[in-house]
Amino acid sequence: MKAMERLLGPTSNRFVSQRLRLHYVDWGNPEAPPLILQHGGRDHCRSWDWVAEELRRDWHVICPDLRGHGDSDWSSEGNYAMDAYVYDFAQLVHTLGYDKVTIMAHSLGGNIATRFTGLYPEKVERLVNIEGLGPNLEERRQMLGDCSSERLRDWISKKRQAAGRTPRKYLTLRDAYERMKAENSFLTVEQARHLTIHGASRNEDGTWSWKFDNYLNIWPVVDLPGEHVISLWEAITCPILMLWGKDSFASSPALDGRMDHFPTARLIEYEDAGHWLHHDQFDRFMNDVKAFFAG
Repeated sequence: MKAMERLLGPTSNRFVSQRLRLHYVDWGNPEAPPLILQHGGRDHCRSWDWVAEELRRDWHVICPDLRGHGDSDWSSEGNYAMDAYVYDFAQLVHTLGYDKVTIMAHSLGGNIATRFTGLYPEKVERLVNIEGLGPNLEERRQMLGDCSSERLRDWISKKRQAAGRTPRKYLTLRDAYERMKAENSFLTVEQARHLTIHGASRNEDGTWSWKFDNYLNIWPVVDLPGEHVISLWEAITCPILMLWGKDSFASSPALDGRMDHFPTARLIEYEDAGHWLHHDQFDRFMNDVKAFFAG
């Protein structure tokens, strides 16, 4: 029976948020406590498969695709602002009828899940945040600044360019795999193959493209002011485990002051790991996560 369980993958499901049909996979075991695994930008829900396999016997694992990602609908107006993502996440929890959830989230997904946790602290049991706080506060000020006319014009221009841009095409799935390997040299052959198979789809002309929407490359023109984001961080009451890779492009919250706003958080930094540390140092990552969940 255990051997058969290992062969069974997740089931695909849909829920509706702001008129979009959004996709998630369910790994079964519905009597167990719910655990939501939220992927990051330009990724997809099946990137959690190795983690879900490890946790599915103790948890009811749900892995959603963000709007514009994986097998979820693309926003017709290209709306990929943080408020839309946070609404989608809240709608998933509401649709599934959970009173309380545990969350593990990476990168963009971590930013979304952390804001959700600050909005609804009573709904989150524990939070694992993998490099998911967004730009540090100084970078936020530089990127968002004031919403000037010049900045709005630049945003409109970039949106128009995105509308006319053809998604990159790969002649073969092998070519897409090679691109995946080049993007993250820490990935094993098996990991890169799996991520490519579930992250690419075939075009009508027989080529392959990544599933995510081109509009995702355009940073939203507005977001919450930094002090409002901090107030959400400081409203969190549940235990938080923050995980950072020492070879990542993302700055450590221990060095830029963001940890000061998370009194319930503990930070672990990983040697020989980049932004996708849950792939790069899988065994150590799983040991740390299981210890955190055990309380």
